Amino acid sequence: MLSKNLTAFGYEYIEDQSGGLPVIRSMSEIAGSTVMLIAGEYLSNADNGRGIILGGITGVPPTKVVMLGAGTVTEYAIRMALGMGADVKVFDKHLYKLQRLKYAVGQHVYTSIIDTDTMAEAIQRADVVIGAMRAEDGLSPVVVTEEMISRMKPDSVIIDVSIDQGGNFETSRMTTHKQPTYKHMGVIHYCVPNIAARVAYTASMALSNIFLPFLLETGTTGGIEQMMYANRWFMKGVYTHKGTLTNAYIARKFNLRFKDLDLLLAARF
Repeated sequence: MLSKNLTAFGYEYIEDQSGGLPVIRSMSEIAGSTVMLIAGEYLSNADNGRGIILGGITGVPPTKVVMLGAGTVTEYAIRMALGMGADVKVFDKHLYKLQRLKYAVGQHVYTSIIDTDTMAEAIQRADVVIGAMRAEDGLSPVVVTEEMISRMKPDSVIIDVSIDQGGNFETSRMTTHKQPTYKHMGVIHYCVPNIAARVAYTASMALSNIFLPFLLETGTTGGIEQMMYANRWFMKGVYTHKGTLTNAYIARKFNLRFKDLDLLLAARF
């Protein structure tokens, strides 16, 4: 791309006018809504799981679900889990995210700052553990060690939503929709990087709802370059500009030269 002097966008980096990440938000909504259905599949006997129902029924203790990360994935997953009657615990590194999650869900939920002993105990008792802690510096944090996983119940389920950024579990390795799971230490691991592709029609519609306004505005402003200059939130998606790398993380990862896009645009004027 650099040798061909391309201007390239990473659509997950494009912001909206409010400073949010609409593509990440939309795909996280889908992943969160889908992840509990996946957990239910692999807890059942049909997929060689423990043979338990996700949630609970009268006289039977509820399924124990641990969620790592208090972002959009967890927000949507927790609504489904609570609706099914599951016993949910949420862990995150940041107190403000936990507070925001409780406000968004509108119900009292067990939340905790990540503490090794408390989290390890919760994971040991869990039937399902969902990793949804996104990267802050390019790679998602590994917060669950192999030792913690070795103490989990046989045929319990791990779903690593953050696998596309490295994963939250020390034992995670990337899988595919054709072969979505593997067992390690008796624990079922689901580590598919693009969960939204399970519901491709819904995902396509969601992406179209985001990109159509961008494309229409691009037409009225005079093209991609003008759109980029006129809207700083759109400019955030640029990672190469006319053959120059403008994304600092990619530059560090591949040991390439990097230039700040703001300086390039300032020089233009």
